Amino acid sequence: MAEDHVGDKDGIGVSVSIDVYRDAWGVPHLRAADEDELAFAQGRVTARDRAWQLEVERHRAQGTTAAFLGAAELGWDTFARRARLADTARRCFERLEREDAGTAAWVRAYADGVNDGLADGAARAPEFAGTGLAPGRWEPWTPLAVWLTTHILFAGFPTKLWREEVARRLGEEWTELFATDGPGTSGSNGWLVAGGRTASGAALVAGDPHRFIEAPGVYQQIRLACPAYDVVGIAVPGIPGLAHFGHTGPVAWAITNAMSDYQDLYRERLRRLPDGGLEAYGPEGWRPAAAHTETIEVAGGEPVVVEVVETDRGPVIIGIDDEPADGAASGDAAGTTSGDAAAGGPGDAAGEGPGAVWEAVALRYPPRVTGELGFEVLPALLRARTVADVDAALDGWVEPVNVVLAADTEGGLLHRVAGRVPVRHRSNTLRIVPAWDRAHAWEAAPAPLPRAAVDGHAVMANARGIAAPLGVEFAPPHRADRIDALLGASAEWTP
Repeated sequence: MAEDHVGDKDGIGVSVSIDVYRDAWGVPHLRAADEDELAFAQGRVTARDRAWQLEVERHRAQGTTAAFLGAAELGWDTFARRARLADTARRCFERLEREDAGTAAWVRAYADGVNDGLADGAARAPEFAGTGLAPGRWEPWTPLAVWLTTHILFAGFPTKLWREEVARRLGEEWTELFATDGPGTSGSNGWLVAGGRTASGAALVAGDPHRFIEAPGVYQQIRLACPAYDVVGIAVPGIPGLAHFGHTGPVAWAITNAMSDYQDLYRERLRRLPDGGLEAYGPEGWRPAAAHTETIEVAGGEPVVVEVVETDRGPVIIGIDDEPADGAASGDAAGTTSGDAAAGGPGDAAGEGPGAVWEAVALRYPPRVTGELGFEVLPALLRARTVADVDAALDGWVEPVNVVLAADTEGGLLHRVAGRVPVRHRSNTLRIVPAWDRAHAWEAAPAPLPRAAVDGHAVMANARGIAAPLGVEFAPPHRADRIDALLGASAEWTP
C-alpha cells in the first residue's frame, strides 16, 4: 500500500521526493533521491508510527520524564542529569560535526524528519492526551542522546554496586563468587552458517535479539532505499540507519551483546569550598570539581533541585546529597589517618578553609571521556557491499560493545567484537575503586578487539567466547552449546 509521496519539502534545505510503501505486514519501505532525504524520510515515518515512544526516549535522555509521568520518575531523571547523558550527546555531536560533517548532516536530516512527523504521530497516540504531553522538538544531537540512554546500563556498572554490597555484608573474599555466569542471566542468540554447510551454497546469518518486553518494542522493521543503497533490517526508533541487523543485498550482519565491561565507578572524596564550589581528591591531590544545579519539574508535585557534579574521573551519580551538615567528615573519609591529613590528603579539612570531606561515586564511560559515540559507522554500514566493508566500518563502533557475525555473497565471513573497552586494572572491572589511586586510571589506547575464524559455523549467545577477555560475567553456556550442537548436525541447512 502506498502511504504518501512528499515533494518540494525543504525541511533539510533541499527539495525532497520521498515515497513510502507499506507491505502486508505494515512494514514501511522508504525510497528517496539521496541519503539525507532518506534519513529525513526515516525520521518522519518513525515519528508517525512511534511518536509516544520517541518522545518518552527524548525525555528520558534529558531527565524530564517526571514532568509528565510524575514523581515515580524522579530517580531516573536525577540519574540522567547527574550522568550528563544529554550533555555527552551534545559533545559527541559537536565532535561529529567537526570530524565528519557528512554524517552530522545525515543525523540532522533524521531529526528534521522526526520533527516533521511528530505532530501527526502524536495526534494518533492516545498517551499524549492521557498525560497532557505536547510533542517537543528534536535537536540534531537527540538521536545520540537516545542511543546513549538506551545503552547506559548495558556495561554492568550496577553489578559493581551489587558486588560492593556483597563485600560490605559478607566480606571481600566473597566478591568474586558473585562474579560468575549465573543461571538467571538471559540474552540474545545469533549464528552464522558458512556456504559449505548450506543446501544453496550461500551463507546464512541469523539474529535473535532478546530485549525487555515493551509496547512498542525497541526495534522497528524497515527498508531504506536510495541510489546509494537498498537495505532491509531492524532499526532502533530514534536512530537513523540500521545499527544492529541489516541486509544490503550482497552482505548481511547481526549482533549480540558481548557482555563486556567498559564503564568504571570511582570512590570520590569531596569537600565544599567557602565560596560554595567543590573539590575532589584525585591522584594529583585536591582538584576543582564542576558543579551546578538543575531543576526537575514534577507532575502533581513540587519541583526538585538537584546538584550536578563532575570530577576528573566523570559525573558523580551517587552520594552528592550525603554532604555532612554538621562539619563532621562522613563515610570512610571520617576514618582517614593523621598521615593523610599531614600530607594534605583527603583527611585535611581543618581551619578556615574547605569544609568536611564526604564520599561519593563517579561514573566513567567512554563517550564522556572521548566525545565519540561512533555514529559515523551507521551510514557506512548501509553502504557496505562486502564483509570487508562491514569489518572496516565497525572499527569505529563505540557502544554497546557487541559480538558481530556477517557474511557476503562472495564467501566472506566475519566473527568479531566491535566497541571500545578501556584498558585498566582488573579491580576496576569488579568494584568501586579509589579515585585518588593512579593505578586505576585508564590507559590512552583501548583494548584490542578479539576476532575468530569461522569454521563451518559460528554462534553468539552472550556466553564466554571471543569476548571473554573483555568482561567479567557472561550468560551461562547452555544456549550457545545447544545452538552449536544443532548447527553441527547438518551440512544442508536452508533458511
